[in-house]
Amino acid sequence: MRLILEKPFNVKQGKLYIEKVSCVELVENYGSPLYVTSLQALNSNINSYLNAFSKTNFDVKFLYAVKANNNLTIMRLIAKKGFGADVFSDGELYMALLAGFDRNYILFNGNSKSDEEIRMGVEAGVSFSVDSIDELNAIIRVAKELDRVVRIAFRVNPDISPETHPKIATGLKTSKFGIPWKDIKKAYEYAIKNKNLLVSGIHCHIGSQITDISPFVEAIKRMFDVAKEIEKLGVDIEFIDIGGGLGIDYEGKGAPTPSEFAEKIVPAFEMGLSSINSQPELWIEPGRSIVGNTTVLLTRVNAVKKAYKNFVAVDAGFNLLVRPAMYNAYHKVTVANKMDERESEIYTIVGPICESGDILAEDRKLPVVERGDIIAIFDVGAYGFSMSSQYNGRRRCAEVLVDNDRTYVIRERESYSDLVANQLLPVEFI
Repeated sequence: MRLILEKPFNVKQGKLYIEKVSCVELVENYGSPLYVTSLQALNSNINSYLNAFSKTNFDVKFLYAVKANNNLTIMRLIAKKGFGADVFSDGELYMALLAGFDRNYILFNGNSKSDEEIRMGVEAGVSFSVDSIDELNAIIRVAKELDRVVRIAFRVNPDISPETHPKIATGLKTSKFGIPWKDIKKAYEYAIKNKNLLVSGIHCHIGSQITDISPFVEAIKRMFDVAKEIEKLGVDIEFIDIGGGLGIDYEGKGAPTPSEFAEKIVPAFEMGLSSINSQPELWIEPGRSIVGNTTVLLTRVNAVKKAYKNFVAVDAGFNLLVRPAMYNAYHKVTVANKMDERESEIYTIVGPICESGDILAEDRKLPVVERGDIIAIFDVGAYGFSMSSQYNGRRRCAEVLVDNDRTYVIRERESYSDLVANQLLPVEFI
């Protein structure tokens, strides 16, 4: 089945274009491999969320999940639209502050925060999603040292099972994340006694790449069950954060839009509000659904080999896109310089990494592929470059932003010196 393209992608004279720029010319100008992001697509996704939740009877705040894509330019564009940020490390916090996210709406998430990370978050004045009593005690110690009051929520493990890959399901009772919802009241009872804590919210996150909205509705109901209990302790709940995880359409099978998401989420949240006295904001943490479909990875063919299968060896591997190897994830692919040619051969696209699992796309029908062709891998804006590495001594590639017919380098290709940056050779071994 021929690939169906949607904006910002189109075809001109047999070549793939992103907005008004040829993907073939992009490789000629900036090298291969190359990550390319469409500003048009990014703005469209952001506005879809803002519009979908624009007419609620309660306040909604979006916290961009920095882990999805931590390019500074992309984060800055999102921050300027009024988003907050969900961060998972001191590095992500540093980048979020640098990108200009409002620190009043930065939530420091994570199940294993070091003392150094906690201190950085407290000094920055951001909120914490607390994953355990052990972590809470560490926050209290740092807050006392610095004479600060720290705004917190507890991360609740809601014991909800979404249909997604087991490695990205985070709300199961067996997950490492959060405090079991049946035990959460004790955690709040403990926290409200401390003068260095401002107990303000409730947080959960049930997983990633979820295309059925019903688990989110179930999670909201569970969060309001928790809210009713902690209100009895005297807590004025300022926000209920239901996390992120809304999936995108990787395989052409469809996925919920932010509008369809809002149609189910808003009534569930309104019903919950009617059961409590507080008037909390709804916090949502979109990541993949903001950046996932904005970006394509362009990679040049180094060799075509007929063996057990027809292998197409390209210059990008799981060092640049680990999702297929890690999750058996599916990404649509095409030959960017042969868009008008008939798809006639079955190919498996593999990378240059010295691992048998370095497979980017398996058994895909494409036009006849030759050395020098450009393969485009779609929907790589989330967990693409952000999960990349220098394995096998591979330099990470450049990133380019396309705005109509203009292009901007938003990350330069690494140099050989980047491979050894921060390494030291003791004089005894020279």
